[in-house]
Amino acid sequence: MKIKSIFFLTLLCLIAISCNWKNKIPFGFKNYGENNFKGKYQKIRGFKMYYEIYGEGDPVLIIHGNGGSIKSFIYQIPYFSKNYKVIVADSRSQGRSLDNTDSLSYEMMADDFNALLDTLKIPSCNIIGWSDGGINGLLLAIRHPEKVKKLAITGANLWPDSTAIDPEVYKIIQKGYNDLISSNTLKKQIDPGFGNKLKLSRLIAKAPHISINELKSIRCPTLVIGGDHDAIRPRHTLLIAEAIPQSYLWIIPNSGHSTPLFYNDQFNKTINTFFTKPYRKIEGMNRFF
Repeated sequence: MKIKSIFFLTLLCLIAISCNWKNKIPFGFKNYGENNFKGKYQKIRGFKMYYEIYGEGDPVLIIHGNGGSIKSFIYQIPYFSKNYKVIVADSRSQGRSLDNTDSLSYEMMADDFNALLDTLKIPSCNIIGWSDGGINGLLLAIRHPEKVKKLAITGANLWPDSTAIDPEVYKIIQKGYNDLISSNTLKKQIDPGFGNKLKLSRLIAKAPHISINELKSIRCPTLVIGGDHDAIRPRHTLLIAEAIPQSYLWIIPNSGHSTPLFYNDQFNKTINTFFTKPYRKIEGMNRFF
């Protein structure tokens, strides 16, 4: 049981962007997420959220995936901070943003980011979200539309089943979560961090639950991104793009879930172009151009 749980948590980290990328970190950027000069805590909604701010200009909020942290964006922070005010934060119950309560939902996290922007007196900004961060971005655009100028998401899903997630990956996620549940009592006694691991795995196994009608209410221009071999099925990524009124779709060939890492140069430049150019509605004969 212990081996199965460890295997699941390792896989979960890979899927949800919480793995250790030390061998890919550019020289000089290793202090992202633990920068004593830039790092601050803000008490919001019952916990202390850890965040860092880099650069000047129009604000961009970048949101990491399940079990990840600010460190997930070693390639995005230096690129975007050249021309933008980049806000990166550890989501509730992840990284340095500790929360010992049992509850955790995507809606809670979206409201956390809304509260952080309020505290920083940022009325609206561009948003980049990866994996669970993409889900949070969608929910911010749905629940707090005034906060989002433009939204770029990669590897997001609307619901937790095999129509959204690759069937093989979905089975492993569900089995791993069930293994954690079955070892609940024992693990609580020997692993102080087990409760946090359980609620993060519950989140990815049992949520989100976003409807197509909710997506249709999104009014900000949105760039929907996915890998052609992503853990999120490309057809599901297409479904998201088709439901959002002002959207572009970008499926990256020969790519899995980690588009901001393995395609960082292309990823950054494409999103920057999306942020800087007006949204273009393409209809009728313009579809030939």
